[in-house]
Amino acid sequence: MNPQDLIARIDEKACLDILSAMVRHRSHSQTPGERTLAAHMADAMRRLGLDVELVPVEADRVNAVGRWRGQGGGRSLMFNGHLDTNPVTEGWTVDPYGGKVDDKFIYGIGVSNMKAGDAAYFCAVKSLIDAGVKLRGDVILTFVVGELQGGVGTLALIRQGLRADYFVNSEPTDLQALTMHAAAFTFIIELIGNTRHLSKREEAVDAITAACDLIPRLNAMTFSGAPSEQHRSINRCHVGVVHGALGRNLEEWRPPQVADFARIQGSCRYAPGQTEAQVLADIRAELAALESRFPGLKTTLTPEHLQGRPAMPTFEAARDSAIVRAVNRAYRTVRDADQPTGAIRPPAFYGTDAAHLQHAGMEGVVCGPGGRYNTMPDERVDIADFLDMIRIYMLTILEICGAA
Repeated sequence: MNPQDLIARIDEKACLDILSAMVRHRSHSQTPGERTLAAHMADAMRRLGLDVELVPVEADRVNAVGRWRGQGGGRSLMFNGHLDTNPVTEGWTVDPYGGKVDDKFIYGIGVSNMKAGDAAYFCAVKSLIDAGVKLRGDVILTFVVGELQGGVGTLALIRQGLRADYFVNSEPTDLQALTMHAAAFTFIIELIGNTRHLSKREEAVDAITAACDLIPRLNAMTFSGAPSEQHRSINRCHVGVVHGALGRNLEEWRPPQVADFARIQGSCRYAPGQTEAQVLADIRAELAALESRFPGLKTTLTPEHLQGRPAMPTFEAARDSAIVRAVNRAYRTVRDADQPTGAIRPPAFYGTDAAHLQHAGMEGVVCGPGGRYNTMPDERVDIADFLDMIRIYMLTILEICGAA
C-alpha cells in the first residue's frame, strides 16, 4: 500500500473517540488523575502490541512509554507530549471534561495543550499497525507528566537513558514546524522611594509613579546579543504583577501618603545565543536610567528561580535537519502547501520539553495540532487539523524509520 492510500484510510471517528476519551480524564497537573491517564495510555499501547512501561518520575507520578520495535536497520523516532493539564477556569460554556465533538471542533480542558498532540501520534502508530505496516526503525511514544513544572517527566526519561535518533514534540503549533523557541525566567524588581503626605508630594519620590514609568519600557524591551533578527523576534519581557503602597509590608490604609515602595514581578524570554546574564544586565541598565529620571529612587533586581523546578532552556533545530525536512515533506503531501517553519510566534515564546531532549543530544522539531484556542475557556482544536496531524505523523514515521 502506498503512503497516499495509507493516510486516506485512517478511521477518523475512532481517532476522535480516542481523543475524547483522553479529555474525559481529569489529569490536572500534580493530581492523581495524571497517573490514571498514564495507565490508560499504557493499556492502549499494550493493545497495539507495543512494549510498554510505566516509568517513575517523582513522588507518585509516572510516565507512560511504549516502543513499537522495528525489524532493524532503520532510524528511531520518539514522539513526546505531556498528559498534565491546567485546571479549569471560569467562562466555560461546554463541559470541560465532556470531550464534545461538533462539526468543526473537539472541546475540553487540555485538548489543545496538549492531548490532541498526544492522541495524534498514538493514532498515527495505530493506523500504521492496523494497515499491516512493518518498520525498520523503532517508534517510541512517550506520554509524560510534569511539563508544567519545568519538564520533570521528560527529564526523568533522559536521566533513565531513553534516547532516539530523532524526536517530534507535539506541543500545539497549529501544524507549523517550530524550529526555535525561547528560554524563560521570572524576576522581581523592587522600587524604594521616599514618602510624604500628599500636601508635599513634590518633595517625595513616588514608587508607584516610577513603576508606571518603568513597566511599559520593560514590556517593550528586546535584549543584547541576539545572533539575528529572527532570534531577536522571540525576545520579550512582560510584567504580570505590580503592588505599590507604604513600606515593604505594602500598607494600604493610608492613601493620602505617597507610596514609597513598589514590587514588580515579570518574566523574560530570550533566544538561543543569548544568556540570562545578558538579559539581566539589560534590565539593570533600564533601572539605572529610571533612577536618573527619579532622583532618590533605589532599585533592586532579583531573578526568581522556583526552588526545585527546572528551567526551560532555549531550543533551536537546523532547518535542513532530516526530521525537519521529513515533517515539511509530509505537510506538503497532506496539505499541498509549504509548511510554515522557523521561530513561529506565538509558539516561539513557549517553553517545551523539546529543549530538554535537544540538550540531551537528540535532533527534533516541535509540531502539533491546536494553538489558536489554547489555554482559554472552551479550549478546542479544529478537527481537520487533528486529523491532518495524524496523517503528517504517519508519513514522518515512514520516512524516518523506513518501511521494512
